[in-house]
Amino acid sequence: MTASKLTVRPTAPAAAGSGRMAELALVERVRRGELGAFEELYRTHAGRLYSLACRMLGNPADAEDLLQEIFLAAHRKLDGFRGDAALGTWLYRLATNQILDHLRSRAARAGQLTDALDDTGTIADTASGRLGDRAVTKLDLERALAQLPEGCRAAFLLHDVEGLEHQEVAHVLGIAEGTSKSQVHKARLRLRALLTRGSSA
Repeated sequence: MTASKLTVRPTAPAAAGSGRMAELALVERVRRGELGAFEELYRTHAGRLYSLACRMLGNPADAEDLLQEIFLAAHRKLDGFRGDAALGTWLYRLATNQILDHLRSRAARAGQLTDALDDTGTIADTASGRLGDRAVTKLDLERALAQLPEGCRAAFLLHDVEGLEHQEVAHVLGIAEGTSKSQVHKARLRLRALLTRGSSA
């Protein structure tokens, strides 16, 4: 019998438990100011958080800037991490809140955000004529997403774009699972109405 057949792999629960212990150990190292610990945390989670920021903001440059703010906030708030949720989930929720704050601020400055979507019919620029399908889709989707109420937009992006389950979305946003389902449903209906209205303009 070969040595490889004698290898015993940990069960999934044990592996998950060891992963959580490793996360807590890493957090403790960061809290102690251990050299390289925060860099390790950054390398582990930056890619996913950048992807989230990029999708929600629609601008890679803004996403890069905000990513730095997200990790600065994480460093400041890490003392509040108790390990009740996975570190990645905690960071995801923190990042989502930072992104929503940024969108709120940007929308307030631009005067573009509105909760009354039924009263807004000008999504597409009718003077621009008919563009290529790909360009129209991207522009219309960005404009439509910008007009969704914050809760609907966040739930939609996390569920339909990022692929999180409703339970995960609920945990990240601090809402009930049923609320996540409702907001995603409303977002889909409103996006469909906005995009249909835009394409027929």
